[in-house]
Amino acid sequence: MKKIYICFALLLVITGSCKKVLDINNDPNNPNDVQEPLLLAPIELNISDQIYAGNASTIVQNFMQVIAANQPNPGLWNYQLFNIDMDGDWYNFYVNALNNLRILDTKATAKQSYNYAAIAKILSAYTLGTATDIWGDIPYSEALKGSNNLTPTYDKQEDIYKAVQALLDNGIADINKNSITIPGGDDYFYKGDMVKWKKLAYTLKARYYMHLAKAPGYTAAAQADLVLNALNNGMASNDDDLTFKYTGSAGGENTINLTFSPVTTYVLNSTYVNGFKSRNDPRLTKIIKPAASTNLYNGRTIGEVTGDLSTYSYPADFYAGAESPNYIMNFSEALFLKAEALFIKSGAATAQPVYQAAVKSNLAKLAVSDADAATYLSQRGTLTATNAIQLIMEEKSIANFFNIENFTDWRRTGYPAINKVNGALSEIPRRLLYPQSEILTNARPQQSAKLTDRLWWDVQ
Repeated sequence: MKKIYICFALLLVITGSCKKVLDINNDPNNPNDVQEPLLLAPIELNISDQIYAGNASTIVQNFMQVIAANQPNPGLWNYQLFNIDMDGDWYNFYVNALNNLRILDTKATAKQSYNYAAIAKILSAYTLGTATDIWGDIPYSEALKGSNNLTPTYDKQEDIYKAVQALLDNGIADINKNSITIPGGDDYFYKGDMVKWKKLAYTLKARYYMHLAKAPGYTAAAQADLVLNALNNGMASNDDDLTFKYTGSAGGENTINLTFSPVTTYVLNSTYVNGFKSRNDPRLTKIIKPAASTNLYNGRTIGEVTGDLSTYSYPADFYAGAESPNYIMNFSEALFLKAEALFIKSGAATAQPVYQAAVKSNLAKLAVSDADAATYLSQRGTLTATNAIQLIMEEKSIANFFNIENFTDWRRTGYPAINKVNGALSEIPRRLLYPQSEILTNARPQQSAKLTDRLWWDVQ
């Protein structure tokens, strides 16, 4: 089970000093105003726990055959999902994240605390982009307006993408206003380093531009140009990674660590583990633990008879230790985006050095020696017109461990290649279901979507 942090923006803390005379019109237990630092910190925790590594991400890891529950079919692992399973995610995206980010943005803008406003906009773009990539059409233009409209219309996904880019542009503009108010320890991500926030915004712009390379009315070449222009100002090293650091103490564990607790019965999938072995990947021992009882690297295959948990591999502590950080967005992804864009524009030879730099950035992060890195890259070979997208996406998915972005990349490119599991109830899902709570309170035609239906940008 995952931790759930419910952050109601106006119920976070009681601020201010005691007055000699109590104003009976003000409830001291329900303050009307909360300062920006007290809003930002719990919002960032929710982004890491609930948006990056929450229930939706766990479902996607099942579909992408990264993880496997040590349980017989049926279940998420063979594509059994119900609308009610998504109720919590919708709440986390809209109430805990987007609504509180809107409150933070509004307050910060009114007080000319533009750095806080910028962070709110950038994180809103990330959250909104993640939401539309799992659900498609979603409420936005009429949403997040309090109790005035409980039945907002659903915006088309193309319009959501435009809103994401506008949020990022406006966030960058806010940073350029050089606000005198600078976040500090309340900014768990970058400790108020607005240069890094700006790099993140440009890298997110590149991510969402690339998603539309095959979308109706868009061209790969034009989107590649936009990607490359954005990355000129994007992440420049592993130091720019967007990470959330955990204490590892009780209640402060990394969310991925909790995903693999004995209660959940989740272990690594054989598809994922065998990929490292077949590639002779030096990251095998860095990312995956050998099975406790056999000391072998062994994942579980969906549809097989369940076994003892000690016979399966778990993620190693780099990503899944109690104190491990969540890598919400990383420099390696920026380089893989650049390699893909260069391949689209100029071919495999131009993309090759950037692709290798992307792989090296992840190998270095995992402390793989230079010699082992050189051997591995030599084994992987050279990009060609026929294998470039495959190699770029395979390596990108490794650098983006447990990231929903891998699901998006698979849908738009077909890589990393996976086959439907044994006992599959359908073809491999291409989206998540709308929540039952939304169907009951705000019925819309889009909510009839099935797991195998394609999103707007997900073309054949």
